Amino acid sequence: MERWPWPSGGAWLLVAARALLQLLRADLQLGRPLLAALALLAALDWLCQRLLPAPAALAVLAAAGWITLSRLARPQRLPVATRAVLITGCDTGFGKETAKKLDAMGFTVLATVLDLNSPGALDLRACCSPRLRLLQMDLTRPEDISHVLEVTKAHTTSTGLWGLVNNAAINDIVADIELSPLAAFRNCMEVNFFGALELTKGLLPLLRRSKGRIVAVSSPAGDMPFPCLAAYGTSKAAMGLLMDTFGSELFPWGIKVSVIQPACFKTESVTNVGHWEQRKQLLLASLPAELLQAYGEEYIEHLHAQFLNSLCMALPDLSPVTEAITDALLAAQPSPRYYPGRGMWLMYFIHYYLPGSLRHRFLQSFFISPCLPRALRPDQPGLTPTQERPQDSHLSPGSSTLGAR
Repeated sequence: MERWPWPSGGAWLLVAARALLQLLRADLQLGRPLLAALALLAALDWLCQRLLPAPAALAVLAAAGWITLSRLARPQRLPVATRAVLITGCDTGFGKETAKKLDAMGFTVLATVLDLNSPGALDLRACCSPRLRLLQMDLTRPEDISHVLEVTKAHTTSTGLWGLVNNAAINDIVADIELSPLAAFRNCMEVNFFGALELTKGLLPLLRRSKGRIVAVSSPAGDMPFPCLAAYGTSKAAMGLLMDTFGSELFPWGIKVSVIQPACFKTESVTNVGHWEQRKQLLLASLPAELLQAYGEEYIEHLHAQFLNSLCMALPDLSPVTEAITDALLAAQPSPRYYPGRGMWLMYFIHYYLPGSLRHRFLQSFFISPCLPRALRPDQPGLTPTQERPQDSHLSPGSSTLGAR
């Protein structure tokens, strides 16, 4: 087919004009996504020049460029005005940084903390405006939740409550399910699920009145079987399903619900090595002698070392998470799910589309790869080769096997 004598300048002129307009309106960012999109459009242009007649190629390139820029454009956001938001778990990490960001944007922020004199609470008092109000709340104490509900209702009589950010969460153990005490599961469920449920239900009358937003900070551990995070992961899985159900049931009321699934970020509680060392020692001291003999102290030490090593990959910049929370609160059409953090698309692609053996190996490769428990090692007395064989088969890669925020 004859190549066209004139390049597709008209289509590129249209793309350039729209991109420039979006950049001037701050609807588009000059970054890697935009540059990658332009490179793909250039490749499409090259193919069109060789495979299509000039008019058809021009139309295809113009349409592809228009759709690409539409997809890259920032979603339309609502004005902040006098909107009020309640954020839980603002002592550290995502909660504290989100409270700072929303306060700087002009929100009325109600920020709950475990301790009104904690370093995080003092930092918020020092750097935020008088609009921000700190509230003490422990999600395991119904009286604390009731107090926060009363204060919130009184504090938002004039502005209404626009959003609730369920950020507070806890994880105090990194160990196999058999090694994890039931109290650890109950504690995670009490804070990460039941506390958030009670608070959300109590604020629904205010949120229905404003047709506002509910945002929950969850974790990929609630979607995937991360080794040694069963207590934390099951509570986050319950939270995710709860939020999906809220989203369906509250849709007629105009309330939009979003779940944030962040990668591993360097929050203070996640990287507190002393805290995790203390939890490991408490686990070793509390295990029954028979269970400790079966797994071995060296097995638990190995898990602990692997977990701390995985935290070295934690991302230091928390802004992708705070930006996702802000978008969930202000976007005209917020996404039901946000996945801030590098590599999340790859993680979920592997989880949903690759075989179970590869999913298992992937999670072990970048998080925790357990060694054999003491009782399963060939050099242990009392184990015959016939006993070892089925046990080794059980631990084959084909079998399915973050910190507090």
